[in-house]
Amino acid sequence: MDIAEGTTFAGYRIERRLGADDLGATYLARHPRLPRRDALKILSDDYADKPDFRARFLREAEIAALLQHPNVVAVRDCGEQDGRLWIAMQYVDGVDVGELIRRGRTELNVERAVRIVAEAARGLDEIHRSGLLHRDVRPGRILVAQQSDGPEQVLIADFGIARDVGDVTTVAGGGGMPGTVAYAAPEQINGAAVDDRADVYSLGCTLYHMLTGSVPFQRDSPGMVMHAHLNEPPRRPSRGNPSVPLAFDAVIAKAMAKLPEDRYPSCGALATAATAALLPASETMVAPAPASRGPDRRRLLLGVVVVAIAVVAVVVSAAHRISRNEPATSVASGPSTSVDRAAAASAAAWSPHAIVFEAFSELLPATPLGIGYRELHDCKFLDQQGNPISFDTRAPIDRLNCTGDQDPMEQIILTCNTDRSAMKPVGPQERPEGAERWTRSSGAGELHWGNYTNRVGGVLGELEVSFESPNRNFCRLRVIGAQSGADLRTRWWLDAPI
Repeated sequence: MDIAEGTTFAGYRIERRLGADDLGATYLARHPRLPRRDALKILSDDYADKPDFRARFLREAEIAALLQHPNVVAVRDCGEQDGRLWIAMQYVDGVDVGELIRRGRTELNVERAVRIVAEAARGLDEIHRSGLLHRDVRPGRILVAQQSDGPEQVLIADFGIARDVGDVTTVAGGGGMPGTVAYAAPEQINGAAVDDRADVYSLGCTLYHMLTGSVPFQRDSPGMVMHAHLNEPPRRPSRGNPSVPLAFDAVIAKAMAKLPEDRYPSCGALATAATAALLPASETMVAPAPASRGPDRRRLLLGVVVVAIAVVAVVVSAAHRISRNEPATSVASGPSTSVDRAAAASAAAWSPHAIVFEAFSELLPATPLGIGYRELHDCKFLDQQGNPISFDTRAPIDRLNCTGDQDPMEQIILTCNTDRSAMKPVGPQERPEGAERWTRSSGAGELHWGNYTNRVGGVLGELEVSFESPNRNFCRLRVIGAQSGADLRTRWWLDAPI
């Protein structure tokens, strides 16, 4: 049953229908209170009489709502109205990978396919770390949105929607094959136990489709497709597309191994292998070019891709290391592990303001043009009058302003002394509400909250966080949003990765 445009469902005002799949229909809808539009997915009536599914859907959606990651579509709310389950998600203004595949190889070459898979892998690994499985990885579940001020953004969608392990319900997918069955792992088909490696298999199938333009097993019926998943090796992608390097044959074979233990242990490991397959073995370690020659543009571009994807694969682990106050490996002496290399690459991306990123690596995006905790984006450095300045500008004080997700954080302002001299707590000056000392595994400090009136007369909450440990006591963090400082403290501070 479609919802008519202009009507209200679960408080959301329906603007238009975005599409539908085997689970239900998705609509672009206006949030009932905030100045924002969400993607509202309303599940089909087919699930009305499945109490186990309904219970798991609500439970997993609640877990998914706690997960914030730049490569994962944010789950913002869920519920039930008139017997129909619904889930509100971040609206992504872009296309899915299935559409890119349909546009052909001029739109989706090998390098772009690998970059998209690497970004998707980062999101999937974060979903797995949260204790969830996606269970339905395929081109239609990977969204790509072009950003005006940076590279395209890749996000995993519909991970918060519960699905039976043995569910092989299908819809028409790209390449003429049923959508879910075309990418289903053998253990999903035969009813065996399913873990993260089922998503690795499906991501391998998706990569195959992106590289060749066809699904791994093109057969005349879903039953024949399932038989092939269980018993037949995939065709080598280099035979399906002559522009695909031969090294991808081994990558796909391992990703789509019949036994989970024979596959890559994580989606990130698959992405790393695919990245390495971009370069011939003779080019994996490139010597510096002679002084008389200009830079090799192809090698330079591929080098950037390799570094970027290395950051994608391990920057979360690097952030955890930094948050535990473990000493960083000296860049001058050469990072010795992939984690250290990722941390060094992120710090280089933030240079000459690396101390800001190092102090708040779990909060800020891995690069200034990326997306951080709770959709933190549009990060700009400001002068003392609050005006944007060039990213390359060096000053005694770094003042960084980033925009948040508006629910509840509207913006953060990070202020750090570049000489690492300690800053004293200040607290809200206009209408203070409260203060307390905070202690976490990452350190300790003081928290002040209150309210203030902005330039147009609106009243907002504000928090100010100060730090005592030497790795962050030269910085202060101000958070603005919600309707009061107390509300901001409850809805943002308690879960913030500080």
